[in-house]
Amino acid sequence: MDYCNGVQGFINFATSIPRNFTDGGIRYPYRKCKNLKFLHQDVVTMHLLTKGFMQDYLCWYAHGELFVPNESMVERVVGSTSSASNMHEVGNENSNRYRNMVMDAMRMSEGNASEFPNIEEELNADAARFFDMLKDSDEPLWDGCTNHSKLSAIAQVFTIKSDHGLSEACYDKIIEWVRSILPEGNKLKDNFYVAKFMMKPLGLGYQKIDMCSNFCMLYYLENAELTKCMTCGHSRYKPRTGRVKTLVAYKKLRYFPITPRLQRLFMSPRTAEHMTWHQSHHAVDGVMVHPSNGEAWKHFNNVHPHFSAESRNVRLGLCTDGFNPFGSFAAPYSCWPVILTVYNLPPGMYMRPEFMFLFMVIPGPSNPGRNIDVCLRPLIDELTQLWSFEALTYDISRKHNFVMRAALMWTINDFPAYGMVSSWSTHGKLACSYCMENNKAFTLTNRGKTFFLTVTVASCRRITGTERIERISLLAELKRMLHPASFR
Repeated sequence: MDYCNGVQGFINFATSIPRNFTDGGIRYPYRKCKNLKFLHQDVVTMHLLTKGFMQDYLCWYAHGELFVPNESMVERVVGSTSSASNMHEVGNENSNRYRNMVMDAMRMSEGNASEFPNIEEELNADAARFFDMLKDSDEPLWDGCTNHSKLSAIAQVFTIKSDHGLSEACYDKIIEWVRSILPEGNKLKDNFYVAKFMMKPLGLGYQKIDMCSNFCMLYYLENAELTKCMTCGHSRYKPRTGRVKTLVAYKKLRYFPITPRLQRLFMSPRTAEHMTWHQSHHAVDGVMVHPSNGEAWKHFNNVHPHFSAESRNVRLGLCTDGFNPFGSFAAPYSCWPVILTVYNLPPGMYMRPEFMFLFMVIPGPSNPGRNIDVCLRPLIDELTQLWSFEALTYDISRKHNFVMRAALMWTINDFPAYGMVSSWSTHGKLACSYCMENNKAFTLTNRGKTFFLTVTVASCRRITGTERIERISLLAELKRMLHPASFR
């Protein structure tokens, strides 16, 4: 009788939400159908009474029920030391940090976790992984365990491995010993390989692309099968030594695709609503608080009205520079990270580290120089695809899909990196791309070096024509008066 009342309660709940109906039916939570079929409510009632529900369908997420922590779940919150009077508030604020980790990785929130499957479509692979990870974050490590969940145990052991540099063999030995002292039936993963496979959905992958050690070309797409550089003839792989059978490339480029990272900004309720701030904020004439108030942004809107008509289309800025990851006193080494910034966001967000996406690491030991465009080819291809072919993206703030496009607005570099990225010569008399031939640079007679007067780029952009020439001439006369020996 209790089961019959429970089935009737489920039917009443499912039919009380209008969006659960498709062609007059609701989702059928039978173990074989798994909410993929829609049947009339009377048929669903009869089948549930005779065949039962699908396994572990305790939260009716496909029928509109929100994920709300129950009492046993709240008691298992990892690291909680709050009193019983505060436990209810902690549970409402999603204090299970491993559950929150899943929410952040899948760009969901506790209140919106059911919005994604409520679309009248079958659950896709991303949604299935999301609910599997949620289950692992709440499932105790063994029956009766109150301190750790299946996910929290793996996450903490991974942290220890990373902090102390443990090998995979050492990790497996430790897990084998820990499992021997845990109660029978514990759910701790057997080895590193299985645990890594479990944690993989939390992250976004990257591509390893072999490249010529002289930055001539990438072994990419149509050139992926080549074994030597088409330009310099350098071998792709290092010579094999001893019993080593694996081919090891001289140099590898790490590329992190930008499209899924941009899509996650719209899948998160914490960021989706801010992705249109650049168009919705109130601009004050004469005051520039955001790049959208600048002339370059407005000129782009005028040239590409179809792009600017959709406020959710993404505007990007690129910056790169070289550094020595081993410290200033180590051997010379130049590693070049390339970072993209999302300028749709308000000023208080787009310069924060979490919204500056590292999407490429160009290895050293030397800098790529003018061949940096070779390294940027994967990004150029992806940006071309985002401009021309677009990407279907789910916007959780508006509860529907839209076609996302992206454009690279500008680059931000120091002067040497500016010359590499733009292929503009930053040496010689025409180094300044704003002043051009009007910069009055000259070569020192005795030293043979090009000499530039201290006229800043900002001042060059404010003055033009005769005024610029007169100002530069005046500064030149002043320097001749201060340092006459340099001009002989």
